[in-house]
Amino acid sequence: MMILRFDPNQSFQLDAIKSVVEIFEGQSLEKGDFELSFLGQMDIQSQMGVGNKLEITEAQILENLKKIQKHNGLLESQQLDGMHFSVEMETGTGKTYVYLRTIYELNKLYGFKKFVIVVPSIAIREGVLKNLEITHDHFQNLYGNIPLNFDVYDSRRVSRLRSFAINDAIQIMVINIDSFAKDQNIINRPNDKLTGQRPIEFIQCTNPIVIVDEPQNMETEIRQQAIENLNYLCTLRFSATHIKRYNMIYSLNPVQAYDMGLVKQIEVDSVVTKNDFNEAYVCLKKVYSTRTRTSAKVEIDIETGKGVKRKTVTLNVGDDLYELSGRRDIYRNGYIINAIDVEYQFISLSGGQDVTVGDSLGGLTDEIMKVQIDKTVQEHFSKELRLRDKGLKVLSLFFIDRVANYRSYDENGNPVKGKFAQWFEEAYQKYINKEPYRQLITDSVDQVHNGYFSQDRKGNWKDTGGISQADNDTYKLIMKDKERLLDINEPLRFIFSHSALREGWDNPNVFQICTLNETRSDLKKRQEIGRGMRLAVDQQGNRVFEKDINLLTVVANESYEDFARQLQKEIEDDCGVSFAGRTKNKNKRVKIKYRKGFELDDNFKAIWDRINHNTTYRVEYRTTDLIRDAVKEIKDLPEVRRALIHVYRSQLEFDKAGIVTGEKASAITEMNRLFNIPDILGFVQQRTGLTRTTIFEILKQSERINDILINPQLFLDNVVSAINKVLNRLMIDGIKYEKIGSIAYEMRRFDEFDIHINDLTFKIKNPDKTIYSNFIPLDSTVENKFAVECEKREDILFYMKLPYWFKIKTPIGSYNPDWALIKKNEKTVYFVAETKGKDQELRPSEEYKIKCGKAHFNELEEVTFRQVARLSDLD
Repeated sequence: MMILRFDPNQSFQLDAIKSVVEIFEGQSLEKGDFELSFLGQMDIQSQMGVGNKLEITEAQILENLKKIQKHNGLLESQQLDGMHFSVEMETGTGKTYVYLRTIYELNKLYGFKKFVIVVPSIAIREGVLKNLEITHDHFQNLYGNIPLNFDVYDSRRVSRLRSFAINDAIQIMVINIDSFAKDQNIINRPNDKLTGQRPIEFIQCTNPIVIVDEPQNMETEIRQQAIENLNYLCTLRFSATHIKRYNMIYSLNPVQAYDMGLVKQIEVDSVVTKNDFNEAYVCLKKVYSTRTRTSAKVEIDIETGKGVKRKTVTLNVGDDLYELSGRRDIYRNGYIINAIDVEYQFISLSGGQDVTVGDSLGGLTDEIMKVQIDKTVQEHFSKELRLRDKGLKVLSLFFIDRVANYRSYDENGNPVKGKFAQWFEEAYQKYINKEPYRQLITDSVDQVHNGYFSQDRKGNWKDTGGISQADNDTYKLIMKDKERLLDINEPLRFIFSHSALREGWDNPNVFQICTLNETRSDLKKRQEIGRGMRLAVDQQGNRVFEKDINLLTVVANESYEDFARQLQKEIEDDCGVSFAGRTKNKNKRVKIKYRKGFELDDNFKAIWDRINHNTTYRVEYRTTDLIRDAVKEIKDLPEVRRALIHVYRSQLEFDKAGIVTGEKASAITEMNRLFNIPDILGFVQQRTGLTRTTIFEILKQSERINDILINPQLFLDNVVSAINKVLNRLMIDGIKYEKIGSIAYEMRRFDEFDIHINDLTFKIKNPDKTIYSNFIPLDSTVENKFAVECEKREDILFYMKLPYWFKIKTPIGSYNPDWALIKKNEKTVYFVAETKGKDQELRPSEEYKIKCGKAHFNELEEVTFRQVARLSDLD
């Protein structure tokens, strides 16, 4: 079975983890032992428990919080909004991975051991448990097989909570909010199995760190009080759509995630009707009541001065749709509103028909959905053809609101294919018998599609709301089958599931999503696309980052403009950011084509033969240089301050805006207490990889070792940061590359691929000077101007944008240079160029990678590497 693999070096995830961990900067690494007492049959019994213990003050935490917020470009808090800290991460960017790894980091740095993960639903609970299972070995390898137990709270086994309290290993408990939000919940009632204690007391006494997954679903007063009742050390709130942003410490919003290539790009395949006004169309949007009457909002087709338009009107009992439609004949008979039922959410028409909220009469509903299925199957085959050789399994996901549309049962209980299953099989047979798809999938049509629905006691599929016990079993099955569905040899490719179960799906290789509703769905667009936003994985379980592979197609029963407009509004409302122009129109997607015979071009061969060598590297630096530079860096560190107690006095005043505070006085008191000193050399060695002898010499010569007595953790953190900064710089400065025999980049990797055209895409006029025949995909205006100059200038014989897979290994990750070109004046020069804006400020990691690129190409004959802002910089 496939094993999903995780990259421990994703910088945005490490930044999020670091932001949480630094809240407690200054906290020492101490145990949180306590005595746990409970009433036995004869007397009071005692047992040692293990909990979390916070030593630093809230004033110090506030100072830490401000530093984190300033570093992350967030609004700085002037006071703590309780011990709640919010992390915003877009769906699909590894939110669960981040908070699970944060647990390990908090234990490593501060010794915290007790953690409770609170979830709002069964679906999210099953997802968290699955992530705990599949990341366990990964984290154990990263953190030296530290003992850790995880479990889900089960009201039938409350005695497990005693183990949570007394066990010395890291303890993670996953619990649904509804399991402890009410007084009558078993966890809140005295229990004979626990000598009369309430089970929740075993959680409370550990002072757990509570991780709240999707906190926007737990903002009611009852649920907030339930979380307060856990007696937490703090809460860490993780979501993509926070309602309340308590003490925000990290934000990766949808726009950032999309621009950084951390989620799939989105395209919309629209299926809409035009001039669909030949039947009497009635769609019930809403029914409601006031003190005097009941009313309904109904969408109908109305005759206007500019033709028939589909509009929403408000109706009362007795209204005639014939009159309201502008006297259109198709509404003449049977369309008077006889009844409006608010309790059961429907209206009755004089013709004997009832319409429920969300349902419709007339229109081309079936025809639209049939085309949606056809388009989804067509797009699936297209992607399967393109991605199969890359080792990627392609999945298509259909969400439906009525199980009977996919499968029903006859009077004998035998399954019968619904209309969706029939339409799918028709579309599948249509495309599988076309070239070039004929031999693409060899499995039978019955094997390639199936449904994930909840079951009744007879095992028959049924409609559910997503929160029943039957749904619980379905969520478990979805998670159980996650890896199986990713196996390219598993026939199942087209999956039908109930819309109510949408939250349970997070398979990374969903490339098509099609929502099939009897009417246009009012589901939020972020929910609709969320199940397919994760980056795809290959057959080795590795995440694939190429943008041109990671493309989610949403097959929608509305226009692209409407979909984009609603998606943009939701993101602006949810996150306060703009997402304009980032949803792609499928019709603007083009294939990047290579010039026929480019591989035989003398200019191409001349430069390719010079640059296509793989290399290996080694780093050389003198320990004396490391010690010298690290000593200087540590000597220049700011003064290490004691832990502080900050006291504020404020006056409450009332004005028209509400209650405001005005600070009247403040004072600072230093904490003059003695701290336990950890193993200094071991601490630094674990985080730098240096020998204890070298570390000792650095600390000795720095003459700052006495600072350890003032604030041990702060001093050690500063020392580690200073040493690693110097170490990285010396490694890059001393890097040496060597060619690996005859190993080179393979020509077969030049394969065509799809892109979306934008303002940066360069349209080729003279293909004889490059390897492409139509377009060059570019990422910046600097690159675009460079391409324009290359095509125009006569002294540039040949140029090409190096493909994404042309990568050079460095100590801090792979480096992909921008350009290769041939320039000829008095002599011919072969250049590799990195294009960066003239005044562009580079991150240290970018600077280091460019230095490595220069060192790599220095080892290749007749190749000159340059960082340039424009082509003239090569003159």
